[in-house]
Amino acid sequence: MADVTFTSPAMPKDVTVYATAGDTRTLLSVAKEHKVPIHFECENGECGSCACQVTVLSDKTPLGIALTEKEKTVLKLAGKITDKQIQDAEVKDLPPPWRLACQFIVRHEDILVKF
Repeated sequence: MADVTFTSPAMPKDVTVYATAGDTRTLLSVAKEHKVPIHFECENGECGSCACQVTVLSDKTPLGIALTEKEKTVLKLAGKITDKQIQDAEVKDLPPPWRLACQFIVRHEDILVKF
């Protein structure tokens, strides 16, 4: 299981929830289940409204999680990630700091989500 901590100026306090390891739900679906107010519109990776910073809370090297083609395009056009960060994600399995909540699959790592 993973602890997912959501933090935002839009919330009175941080919210930490448990995500089941091996579940293939998106970060957005976990947030919606727990009534965390991440802004979203399209839910399919095209609008970028659910962009958030994801930080792995571990001393270990973070697991690379593949970016979808939509996610790469939207985050790059929004100036959230660079070509170098995309290359590092693809070649070195280093996750970029910004992700789309509707595309990011929660794994077994504890994470901090800022939005």
